[in-house]
Formats: sequence, C-alpha cells, structure tokens
Amino acid sequence: MPIVQSAITIVLFILILGGLVVIHELGHFIVARMAHIRVHEFGIGFPPRARTLGSDGETLYTLNWLPIGGFVRLEGEDGDSEDPRSFTRARLPVKLVVLVAGVFMNLVLAFAIFFAIAWLATPLGGITFDTVQADSPASQAGLVAGDTLVSIDGQTFDFFAGPDAVITDLRAHAGQTVALGVKHADGAMTDVSAALRPQAEISDTKGALGIAGLRFTFTGSYTQQDPVTALRLGVERTVSAFMLIIGGLGQLVSSIVSHPTTAPPVSGPVGIAVEVGNVFWDYGPVFTLYLAALLSANLALVNILPFPPLDGGRAVVTIIKSAAGSRLSVRAEQLTYLVGFVALFGLIIWITFFDIVRQVGGGTTP
Repeated sequence: MPIVQSAITIVLFILILGGLVVIHELGHFIVARMAHIRVHEFGIGFPPRARTLGSDGETLYTLNWLPIGGFVRLEGEDGDSEDPRSFTRARLPVKLVVLVAGVFMNLVLAFAIFFAIAWLATPLGGITFDTVQADSPASQAGLVAGDTLVSIDGQTFDFFAGPDAVITDLRAHAGQTVALGVKHADGAMTDVSAALRPQAEISDTKGALGIAGLRFTFTGSYTQQDPVTALRLGVERTVSAFMLIIGGLGQLVSSIVSHPTTAPPVSGPVGIAVEVGNVFWDYGPVFTLYLAALLSANLALVNILPFPPLDGGRAVVTIIKSAAGSRLSVRAEQLTYLVGFVALFGLIIWITFFDIVRQVGGGTTP
C-alpha cells in the first residue's frame, strides 16, 4: 500500500506542478497570439517530443516526455530574427505584457481556486483543547479535555481563517451566555450553554471560556459562502499568499547569506512533493486544491523576480536592451540568460539536497 500511495503522490505532484506551469505558459501564448507574434510551438512537458497533438497552420501543439511543465517557442525569442512578426521586433510595451502574462495567469488561477473553495466547499475548523481550567465557564458547562469547540451561537468557522477567528468571537461575547457546538473525542456532537467570563476577568492566563492547550483542527465538515463573500475571500487570500511568499523569499536570502550550510526555510521539488502527498492523504482534495493555489501564487512571485532567465529578469533585460540598442549584443543577452539559468539551477539543487536530507533523516537536517 505505501508503494501505491507513493506512486499516486508522485502523479498528483506532476499533475499539479505541471498544470501550474502549463497555465503560466498559456498566458504567454494567448497574449503573444493576440499581439500577432508568431508562435512556433506550444509544448506540454519538456522535450524530447513524445507526439504531435495538432497544428493550426502556424503553431505546433506537442506532448513531450518530461512531464513537469511546458513551454512556448516564439519567433525571435532568442533576440535575433528578421521576421516582422517576431518577438524581438515587437514594441517594448508589447514585449513586457507578453513576458508578464504568465505571472498574471498564475495569479488568476490562484484567485479562481480560492474563490471556488470559499464558494462551494469551505472547510470548517474548531479549537481542540487539552486543558479545562478549574472553576471556569468551560468547567461549569461540562466541557472536558479533548473536546473541540466548533461553533458559537451557531456561527461556524472557516478553517483557513485560523484559530484567531474562534478566540476573537469568544472574546466578543465576553460576559454573555452563549450556545457552544462541541464535538467530543468519540465524534458525538452536542450543544451546551456557557456563561462566558466578563471582559474585566479576562487576562493572558484566563480566557473568556477557560480552556488551554489549544489546537486548531479540521472538523471534517464543509459549508458554502455566498458569491460576494467568496469573491472577497478569493481576493484577500490571493494577496495574503503573495505577501506570505515575499516574506519567505526574504528569509531564504537571509539564510543563504548568513547560514549557507544549514537547511533553508523553503522547500524544493522533493519537499513540495512530500507536502502535496501529506495534505492529500491527511485532508483530501479540497485542501490539496488550496495548496495548489498557494503554489500558483508562489510561481507567480518567483517568475516576476528580476533574475534572468525568469520572466522578471527577461523583462529587465528587454528594457535595458531597448535603451542600449545595438550596444547590447544578442550574444551578451544569451550569456546573461545562461549565467542566470546556471545560478538558478544551482539554487534548486542546494534546496533539494536539504529536502532529501529531511526525508532520509526523518525531518532532521545537519
């Protein structure tokens, strides 16, 4: 069974990561075609070519053997072409829009997934507690360690909002008598009444209910949000994911500079594959889709970085080339991309090494 589970995990990882890259490349493809730039090939996966899926007379659609990702081959993308419909002969604004279109598509995909989950299948969370304080409202209501608080006066909690939503709601009802939805350790659900502590009695050690040893857990249930709320949550979570990844990149740079021999605070392909498997087998497809949205936002941010050969780096080089004219040769441009690719590949290998060490060492690193 572990072998079958591992195989399914690998296939799932390939489908998710490959799908995100194909969507990214689809953005480049659509905008290039709209701008009348000649597109020679749209490939799913990386060469060698497995088969030709079709052709529309100008663009060849191919399926390739290396399954992670995809590519778009534009006329003149290497910086040298006499074709009037080549990328290199397009106006600067058009080039920049083509280059950032993939980033835009990944952000749109992240938003679409966040929106769909909020609208159709919002997972619900609750606070599981290990301690009930003596002479507390929780004790008087008959709550015991191992119970999970899942609702307050019928209000359930979006799992992705985190535990603060539950704690904030409890404190908002300080001094009031509320109906608590409680899931017991044996899975039984009951409603109990509890008179919460007044605001004056709440402190760092005494909460409104009087529980401690808190863990925010998935209740196993889902709900639906109205479309307007789902739209707001989709936007908020896309922005939040983007900002979260910015923070992670800052930590990565700091780790490389100050502690290059210790594990970085990010995961590479191996770590991501393991995490996808853990989420899928522990929580199911909805949470896996949520992770895919996070990865899509991640891919968007990484690609917009001003580092060749990423889209952001290519945009910077394109701007410099436009300003420098013939003073920046095609050879120099290609060399810039080559150096950037080698550096990026080296970074991926470095991160992947620690991913493997984590797995072999059972989660430990040197």
